Amino acid sequence: MTAETTDGRLRDLEAEAFRTGRTLAEHSQELGDIKAQQRTAFSNIDSLADAIGAPGDRSITHRLASIEGELGEVKDELGDAKRPLWALVRAQGIDPDAQ
Repeated sequence: MTAETTDGRLRDLEAEAFRTGRTLAEHSQELGDIKAQQRTAFSNIDSLADAIGAPGDRSITHRLASIEGELGEVKDELGDAKRPLWALVRAQGIDPDAQ
């Protein structure tokens, strides 16, 4: 092997090592981001469970169904409030669907 061939091979190996190191660093960053997202998600689940009620009080499914029912009631109330507001908007000559 000549010196030029050895130098070329060495440059190729250095470039490959650099690319591999960069790829590992990117994957490490992505793994850190995923772990942070998991911590946030688990924290949110714990907070939701705490807000819903004491452990053992009711099943999580039952508690979530209860919240879902309450949200449905709120949605109905908002729908009831929206109708007169839309009537007022239409009386002003504005089409609320166009907004």
